[in-house]
Amino acid sequence: MSIEEARKVFTIEVQGLTAVRDKIDQEFLRAVDLIMECPTRMIITGIGKSGIIGQKIAATLNSTGTPSFFLHPVEAMHGDLGMVTSTDVILAISYSGETIELNALLSSMKKRGNKIIAMTGGKNSLLALAADVVLDIAVPKEACPLGLAPTASTTATLAMGDALSVVLLNRKKFQAEDFRFNHPGGSLGERLKVRVSQVMLTGRDIPVITQEFTAAEAVRILNEKNLGAVLVVDLSDHVVGIVTDGDVRRYVLGDVGLSDVGVCGLMTANPICIESDMQAADALSIMQRHEITVLPIIDSERKLVGILHLHNLLGKGEFRFLV
Repeated sequence: MSIEEARKVFTIEVQGLTAVRDKIDQEFLRAVDLIMECPTRMIITGIGKSGIIGQKIAATLNSTGTPSFFLHPVEAMHGDLGMVTSTDVILAISYSGETIELNALLSSMKKRGNKIIAMTGGKNSLLALAADVVLDIAVPKEACPLGLAPTASTTATLAMGDALSVVLLNRKKFQAEDFRFNHPGGSLGERLKVRVSQVMLTGRDIPVITQEFTAAEAVRILNEKNLGAVLVVDLSDHVVGIVTDGDVRRYVLGDVGLSDVGVCGLMTANPICIESDMQAADALSIMQRHEITVLPIIDSERKLVGILHLHNLLGKGEFRFLV
C-alpha cells in the first residue's frame, strides 16, 4: 500500500509539471526580457514554502550569471526594503496570490518603480493584478491527499525557476569559465579548474595489456596496479577494451576458469574514452552519468595516452554517485 501511495505522489507531481510546462507562453518570454534588461539585480520574495523555493531559485540564478538575492517580505517591511533599488526586478512567489504580507510589500515596491514578475497559481489574484508579468504555475492537484500541504505546486514552482535560469544562462552565453568564476572555493570549484591532462596517470602507471594476453594475465595486472581496471589495446596502442573488477567477478561466477581464456573473452569492448584536453569537471560528469570510476584517455587517433581514476579527481572517500 505504501509503495503505491509513493508512486501516486510521483504521478501527481509529473502531471503538475506537465500542466505548467504546457502553459509556458509569451508571458515567459516577457519575463526573460524584463530580467535581461535589468541593470541591477533580481529580488526574489515569498513567504512559507514559497519563500524556501524562492531561496533556491535565487541561488541557481546567482550560480548561472543573474545576480539575485532573496528578500523575506516581513523583514522587508521592517527595514530590509532599503536593500532594493528602483531598477531591480522583483520575482514574487505565492501559489494563491493572496498572501497578505507579500502583497503589502509589492504595493511599496510598485511605488518605487520596480517591475514585478509573479509566479502564482491564481491568475486573478491580487498578486497577478499587481504584476507586470504573470507566470502561471497552477497544477491540477496537490499530491497531499488533504490538499493542504504544498507538494506538486512547489515542485512546479521550482521547475519554473530552473527554466528561467537556464533560458537566461543561454541568453547571456554563460560559459563554464563564468561558472568557475562564481565558484572559486570548495571541491566544486577545484574540480572545474583543471584539465584531464593535469590529473591523469601516464606511462608505467597505466594498467595496460594487448589483445594477445590471457584473462589470467589481465587479472594479475589488475591486482598489481590496483586501479580497478586494465585497459586493452591493439598493437598500434588503440584502446579496444577494458577489464574491470566487475568483469572478473561476473566471469568467475559463471564457473569458468581464466587460465586458457583470452582477454578478449573477458573485456568490455569499445569502452567510453575521453581526450586529455577535456575539463576534469566534464570527466566527472561522465563518470557520474555512467556510474564508472575509470576512464581511458586517448588522443585524436584514439591511441592511449593515460588513464583517469575517480580518486585522481577527488581523492579517496570523497565521492558518491548522484541519484
